[in-house]
Amino acid sequence: MSDQTPRGFRGRRRRTSVAPTMLDDGAIPSRPFRHSFVDSAIYVDGRRVSSPEALPDTYQELRDTDDSMGWIGLYRPDRSELASLAHEFDLHELAVEDAILAHQRPKLERYDDLLFVVLRAARYIDDTEEVEFGEVHLFVGPDFVVTVRHSESPDLGSVRRRLESEPELLRLGPEAVLYAVMDRVVDGYAPVVAGLENDIDEIETEIFNGDPQVSRRIYQLTREVIEFQRAAAPLVNMFEGLKQGFEKYHTDEELQRYLRDVEDHILAVAESLDGFRQLLRDMLTVNATLVAQEQNEEMRRLSVAGHAQNEEVKRISAWAAILFAPTLIASVYGMNFSSMPELSWAFGYPFSIALMGVVCLVLYIVFKRRDWL
Repeated sequence: MSDQTPRGFRGRRRRTSVAPTMLDDGAIPSRPFRHSFVDSAIYVDGRRVSSPEALPDTYQELRDTDDSMGWIGLYRPDRSELASLAHEFDLHELAVEDAILAHQRPKLERYDDLLFVVLRAARYIDDTEEVEFGEVHLFVGPDFVVTVRHSESPDLGSVRRRLESEPELLRLGPEAVLYAVMDRVVDGYAPVVAGLENDIDEIETEIFNGDPQVSRRIYQLTREVIEFQRAAAPLVNMFEGLKQGFEKYHTDEELQRYLRDVEDHILAVAESLDGFRQLLRDMLTVNATLVAQEQNEEMRRLSVAGHAQNEEVKRISAWAAILFAPTLIASVYGMNFSSMPELSWAFGYPFSIALMGVVCLVLYIVFKRRDWL
């Protein structure tokens, strides 16, 4: 590289004579790799000078071109392709294994003058109101960058176009590519944060409207926020690790400023996610309180209705008892047995009517004093 490119990595460290360890038969495939080959370019002084069509061509041109940097982009490569890269660039076997298996947590590992970085991108899907996560691995060496995507996002094509339109940035070397990819991933978090914030606003409205499905949605959104935190929060420590290596690896000062800017963005995202989790916990508590209040109110209404029903039953029972007394007396005197007393008594009829009235009055007074009437 030119004197204006203090990239933080000095010298080349490619190996061309060490046998690969990733293939079962111990051999390097000689076929051109097209299975996952997305793009490959050789850069000199920040400008693309060649676009090899296959990995072996990239290796050869990188060897033959002085002060050059290679950038190889792969999409879900197979084991043989990564074995070829490991042999050519002396990639650490643990990092290669991680790149093969995928589904790794975000991290930054240093292997001598090689950086291995795992990033998880995120994008908000408006149609389903869900967050979709992607994964990209980067091998950053003294004069090469290998990007390995395991998902559609992030869009590294746009990252490459941006850097190629800014040769002054690209000439800073492999760490400039690392910065641009991290910047693209972190910038992609902003729409996700906005989408989650909108979902939280909708949930607030649903809570106070008494939506019975809101608890399920709070839980699902909490799971998405937690998953998002797992993707974004480790980047805070990753930037700390990069900053600790600024002086040791002679990272360009301009590039340091770019990386600090991305760090500011990820810190803002991390703070927003912490706030979202706390807000969702509070929402769940408020919703539980409102549900309990609604249940208590329902119980109160049922209690009031039960009390009113009991009052009606008491009134009905009291009047039934009052009406039953004269009916009983009348039924006794209506049996017409010849030996019944008072059948021939001149005052029998007035006496029976008076008896009915007295009994009804007594029962009325008793029920009235007991608030049954």
